[in-house]
Amino acid sequence: MLLTRLAAFAYRAPKRILLAALVFLLAGAVYATPVITDLPSGGYDVPESESVRAETVLNEVFSAGGLPVVFAITAENADNALAASRAHEIVHALQGSAYAHQVISYWTAPPPLQKALVSDDGRTGLVVARMEGGDRDAPQRAHDLAQPLIGESDGVKVTVGGQSIAYFEGSAQSRRDLVMLEAVAVPLTALALIWIFGSLVAASLPLLAAAIAVVGTGACLWTIHQFTDVSIFAVNLATALGLAFAVDYTLFILSRYREERGKGLTDREALIRTMNTAGRTVIYSGLTMALTIATLFVFEPYLLRSLAYAGIASVGFATAASLCVAPALLVFCGDRIDSLDIRPSLRKLLGRKAKVQPKNEESSVWYRLALWVMRRPAVVLLVLSVALVALATPLLGIRLSYPDDRALPSSAQSRQTGDVLRAGFETDLAGTVAIVMPSDVTSADAVGRYASQLSEVPDVVSVAGPDGTYVRGARIAPLSVDSQIKEGAAYLTVSTIHDPYSHEGKTQLAALRAIPAPAPTLFGGIAQRDHDNVAGIVNKVPLVVGLVAVITLVLMFMMTGSVVLPVKALITNALSLTVAFGVMVWVFQDGHLGGLGSTATGNITAFIPPSLAVIAYALSMDYEVFVLSRIREEWLRSDKTSAGNVRSVGLGLARTGRIVTAAAVIMAVVFVAIAAGQVSFMRGLGVGLAVSVLVDAFVVRTILVPAAMGVMGRWNWWAPTGLALWHSKRGFVESEPDSLSTAPASQEQPT
Repeated sequence: MLLTRLAAFAYRAPKRILLAALVFLLAGAVYATPVITDLPSGGYDVPESESVRAETVLNEVFSAGGLPVVFAITAENADNALAASRAHEIVHALQGSAYAHQVISYWTAPPPLQKALVSDDGRTGLVVARMEGGDRDAPQRAHDLAQPLIGESDGVKVTVGGQSIAYFEGSAQSRRDLVMLEAVAVPLTALALIWIFGSLVAASLPLLAAAIAVVGTGACLWTIHQFTDVSIFAVNLATALGLAFAVDYTLFILSRYREERGKGLTDREALIRTMNTAGRTVIYSGLTMALTIATLFVFEPYLLRSLAYAGIASVGFATAASLCVAPALLVFCGDRIDSLDIRPSLRKLLGRKAKVQPKNEESSVWYRLALWVMRRPAVVLLVLSVALVALATPLLGIRLSYPDDRALPSSAQSRQTGDVLRAGFETDLAGTVAIVMPSDVTSADAVGRYASQLSEVPDVVSVAGPDGTYVRGARIAPLSVDSQIKEGAAYLTVSTIHDPYSHEGKTQLAALRAIPAPAPTLFGGIAQRDHDNVAGIVNKVPLVVGLVAVITLVLMFMMTGSVVLPVKALITNALSLTVAFGVMVWVFQDGHLGGLGSTATGNITAFIPPSLAVIAYALSMDYEVFVLSRIREEWLRSDKTSAGNVRSVGLGLARTGRIVTAAAVIMAVVFVAIAAGQVSFMRGLGVGLAVSVLVDAFVVRTILVPAAMGVMGRWNWWAPTGLALWHSKRGFVESEPDSLSTAPASQEQPT
């Protein structure tokens, strides 16, 4: 009744609904504007992990924490006067900043430290510091301080990098990528909609719903940001998902409305029936997708939680737009919804005849494909399942890591500086390990002996401790920087030659941790942070998988009344992810196809697999709900025999196949627009989602699902008697008013 009343209100007052939507669109756009510029680009860390606690002690006790900033000064020789002068200028600026500390320069450091601060060819020297403020404030502070200091003059080139600059450039690049996303996705989506509907008026309806969904999600993210951290990368995903979901849902509403109008119903009758069938399915699909995406809240890094905010808000606003604004537009446009059809003109221009439409569903390609599959379902199911699993084999070699500057394009300052450091320096500054003893330090000598033992671990360059610097077990120089022992606490810094993300770096970290310490320790630095963040995600995966499985089984049972179809949905949806994961690892980890323009580091950014899995699975559930809802409609009308099952599947696919595949193409266009961006891990997410929706729509829904349902036959719809009785009373039932002419609605004309 609620949807009937909503349809009646849309029929009675379309102008009021559209006016309210316009006001919301304008006010929301103004309110949400800061979301594009003011969100941070961090959010990778697991709160209260060991590395985060170590960083907290370094900040609070020693004022030695913060995000690193690295200036690289390159000249014919790092020791010439011009290079030294530029270096002193940078040191002076850093020391004069209220936010920079732990400033170390090649030109002023003691000899034991100088080796780590000059390139192997002697041309590049470094000035290193740390910036206070975390990932929210430190990036902007580092950028503002660095801008007047970088550049090239008199044969001396200064670039800047480090984590703080990488975070700033990540935010800036994300904003540029958002513009690219909109510039690519919106026109291509419009063209796809014109291709689907022909009519410019009909094509504009999903775009208006998408605008409302995108603006609404942006406003929601900005509101959430007032209370907790939200990552800038959620904005790009919100734009893509808002566009994709709104177009998807509105397509189904509009297509069902056209179908009902084609049966001879009046516009009011068609709208009521559409809302009580497709509209109800949209609500159920939205609920299923929102609950699935909500499982990202299980993960602790706020970046993943930000993606959950974006996904849930996108689903909510897309659902609202398709159920409120789309019906009002249908009423407002009336028969004009199919006006401005450009296809006849295009056919005349190209000299082509109009495509002959099938006389009925049984003659459509989708129906014939379903019947072909269901004549040999076991063979098709086996062959296709094996093929999908085979395409997932690269996933077996997946390696997860924390992102660094290589996620950015080669034009980024932090990327250029990082490349210089990786190629030209023996010591990997990014690999520096901080070992913090927050309490119970009673003897500096004991800490010194510990530092000596640490320095003997293979490939450790040096260990800086409270009483000096140690190399290969020997103390070679007193410490010349801030004290590293204070109030019963102490810390050491371990310099190494290994990339912290490499297997060697991880092995070395384990060796360092195996050395007995004189007091309880907390390990920090990139290597430990990488370990903590990856472990924090991997350890939560079983819980997320379990929650997604429960959501699938419960909601699909509520929709179908079957205990078989939910299990089928769980398995086929999982299979639809396999190709996406295989492609992601093969391209972005292993570097095939040139990494599609990204730098392959031998690892996949740790938060991408759970994001891809949850969002892609939610999209699969979206298509599953739409296809199964139409199949179930036909099954309930059938004679409940095996032949009736075959016909139901064929008709359900015939009535949804074109729309599902069209929606998938549009979604893929949107996700490819994400992949057109320059941040490599977002590119990987975009490619993975695009591959997933295309495989799901063109392979899983059109071939694998009919094959599975053909194998099961009548058993598709089986449930124990008790559950079947419960479902008949409380389950989800897609219904139509008994009498459209008597459905609650005002008889007045739309205004």
